[in-house]
Amino acid sequence: MTQPQPDSKGAPPAGKAPPPPPKLSGAKKVACLLLSMDKRLASRLLKHFDEDDIKLIAQTASDLGTVPKPLLDELIEEFATNLKSGGDLLATADEVEQLLNGVVPPEQISEIMSQVRSKSLQSIWLRLSEVPESSLAQYLTKEHPQIAALVLSRASPAYAAGTLRLLPSTMRNEVMRRMLSIKPILEAPLKLLEMNLKEDILYKSARNSGPTIHARLADIINKMDRKHMDEVLQDLEAHRPKEAEIVRSLLFTFEDIAKLNTGAMLALFDQVPPERTITALHGADAHLRDLILEAVPARARRMIEQEVSTGKKPLTKEITKARRAIADLALELIEKGIIDLNEKDEEE
Repeated sequence: MTQPQPDSKGAPPAGKAPPPPPKLSGAKKVACLLLSMDKRLASRLLKHFDEDDIKLIAQTASDLGTVPKPLLDELIEEFATNLKSGGDLLATADEVEQLLNGVVPPEQISEIMSQVRSKSLQSIWLRLSEVPESSLAQYLTKEHPQIAALVLSRASPAYAAGTLRLLPSTMRNEVMRRMLSIKPILEAPLKLLEMNLKEDILYKSARNSGPTIHARLADIINKMDRKHMDEVLQDLEAHRPKEAEIVRSLLFTFEDIAKLNTGAMLALFDQVPPERTITALHGADAHLRDLILEAVPARARRMIEQEVSTGKKPLTKEITKARRAIADLALELIEKGIIDLNEKDEEE
C-alpha cells in the first residue's frame, strides 16, 4: 500500500494530527520573551542579569531557530497569566531555586542557592529601609525593647531615626539607652532574628495589597500644587497632628530636591531629559536652579541655561507636571536605594 505523502507545502498527510509543539526550557523561554519584546526594554532587563546568565541566554537564543507563532503566543499568554495570578510578585529563595531548574545544571543549583541564601540574609538590613517606618515602628512596639534596640542599631541612621520618632517617648528613650550597651551577638540568635524579620516584616510588607494609608495620602498630596498641598497639611495638623506628622515625613516635592547631596543630584539629573529640566526650572527658586544646573551633564547645561533665560515660558500646568515627574523619579531612586535623601544632613 502506498503511504500517504505530505503535499508540496509540507502539510501532514490527511487524517494525521500535526505533531505537538516542542517544549521550551526555562532558558529558551527567557530568550523567546526577550527577543519578542521591544529592544530597548530587553536591553534594560538584560542589565539585571549577571555575565554568565547573559552568556547562557545569548547561546540559547542563537540556537532557537524559528519559534512557531502559536508557541510564542502560548508562552506570552502563560507569562501574562502568571503575572495576573496571586497579586504581587514575591521572589523568595525557594522560588529562585525553582526558576533555576531547567536553566542551570542540577549539580550547580545547590552551590548557587547556598550563596544566594547567605547573601539574602546579609542584605536584610539593607532591605529593611524598603519597609515604611510606620510599619516597623508598629512591629517593634510589640517586641522587647532589647530587640528593638538591636534592630535599629543595624538599620541605616536615617531610617532608624525616622522609626524612633514614631515610637512612644518612654519606649524611644529606653531603646536609645539600650543601644548604647549592645554587646556582640552570637551568630545563631542573630540569624534567627534575621529570619523572623524577613518573614514578619519584609515578606508581609511585600504581600500587602498596596501602600499604607499614610503613603497613599502622601502620594495624593504630592500630586497637588503647592497652595492646595499647604491647605491640606494645615488642616491635617489642626485635626490629626500625629497622622499629619507621618504623612509629612513621606512627602517629597520638587523643592525637596535641594536636600539631596551632590552625588544624588548627579545621579538624578543624569536620568532627566533636558527638555523636562528646562520646563521645571522656569520660575524656580534661584538657589535650587543653581544646584540643579550644577548637577546637569555639562553637554546640556549651556543649552538649558539659554532656554530658561530666553525661551518662551511654558504653561503653569506644564511646569507643575515637569516638576512632579522629576520629584517622582527622585522618590523612585530613593526607594530603590540608588540615592539617599538624608546623605546631605549626615555629611553636615
